[in-house]
Amino acid sequence: MSLFQTKAWQSAWWETWGQQKQFRLIREWDGEVSGLYESRYRWKGLLPIRSLQFVGTSHRELRTPRTEYNRFFGDDLSGASLIVAMEQILEGYPWTEVVFSDLLCGSEELSALVTIAATHRWAFRINASDDGYAVTTTGSFKDYLASLGVNSRLRLYNRRKLLESLGEVHLENLWPGNPELFFQTLNRFHRVRWDKNCVAEKSLEFHMKFLSRIEEEEGEPLLSVLQSNGKVVSVLYNVRYCGVVYNIQAGFEENFHKKLSLGSLHLGYAIEEAFRCPVTRRFDFLAGEGKNENYKSRFATESYQFISVMLVKSVLFRALYWMRG
Repeated sequence: MSLFQTKAWQSAWWETWGQQKQFRLIREWDGEVSGLYESRYRWKGLLPIRSLQFVGTSHRELRTPRTEYNRFFGDDLSGASLIVAMEQILEGYPWTEVVFSDLLCGSEELSALVTIAATHRWAFRINASDDGYAVTTTGSFKDYLASLGVNSRLRLYNRRKLLESLGEVHLENLWPGNPELFFQTLNRFHRVRWDKNCVAEKSLEFHMKFLSRIEEEEGEPLLSVLQSNGKVVSVLYNVRYCGVVYNIQAGFEENFHKKLSLGSLHLGYAIEEAFRCPVTRRFDFLAGEGKNENYKSRFATESYQFISVMLVKSVLFRALYWMRG
């Protein structure tokens, strides 16, 4: 069970992006597992496709916040029972393709999909694989820092003294007080770094719904801003849920100081807080890499991998998809 399978995330996503005329919800979420929906479109504008996907994902049609840790069932199903249950889903609906994104590598569900595809002679293809990173926060922050390389420790923690010498440093959570300012600032930083907004109007609608609802499931929004002399210089979009702090997004002021990595320093404060909080056992950076380097791997104590797969029944579509690459 992760943040992305909560009723808050799934319902907010479906209300924001699921109301397309070509989408049809076929299995609702329950707060622990992902919902499923059917998407209809035409391949190359010609051939009709029925695609089965997780709620929160869209293989071809939409760009939305990434929904990770997708799963079909809870931990109560395993082995042969799991395979039977997944077969019932896959045989219970007509489809041309199924595209299941961001399944945890090594999971029983991923293995079950391989077995089912082989049994039914369906084509099985890995569409993508992405590494994710996390910090186990059940020990001491001091020991964690000692485990890092010299340069990583410098960027994450030791250069706090330099930052503090430049003026008063203040950390604040803008939820629920001023989330609008938080997302405006996040967009401002992203426009400078990536030449585009991080959160558009529609995705802002999604995030506000999600954040307001996650508290009903005992989640805690952490819209952290780092201020220097009263000016916001870095933001972290984190949410604590079931003992894990999920780092969803980040942004910081470019060229603040040539010896400071504001984003890394801000992460250092957040990770330290996760170590101090008795109910937190993990700080999850999630999948993806930075613009210039894979900073997550430098700070992580553990890594994992997400696999996105496609299953195809028709011989015709197998040939078309595989020719396309």
